[in-house]
Amino acid sequence: MAAEEGQVIGVHTVEAWKEHLEKGNGSKKLIVVDFTASWCGPCRFIAPILAEIAKKLPNVTFLKVDVDELKTVAEEWAVDAMPTFLFLKEGKLVDKVVGAQKEQLQAAITKHATTDA
Repeated sequence: MAAEEGQVIGVHTVEAWKEHLEKGNGSKKLIVVDFTASWCGPCRFIAPILAEIAKKLPNVTFLKVDVDELKTVAEEWAVDAMPTFLFLKEGKLVDKVVGAQKEQLQAAITKHATTDA
């Protein structure tokens, strides 16, 4: 799985989504999910920033979900604005950042990535 380290992984099926969540359930590893859409300008703005952060934090899993592609997943997590970043630990939501807020995003990632209890 080393190929996935340090990059944002696109999730294109509900099965793949469940698989990533299950993988995260057994570990204390932080999962950051970027709910995005191809037509969303702020999403395109924040994507390279997220990719840069991902490169620096191989111990955090970064996932990208297109809300049009995986509507059910977006609905399940009550995502109604793009981009929305969900922070999951052991399958539970620990934080959420809505909008292309670089500083907020960075702060939330730093806060949760370092709290490995």
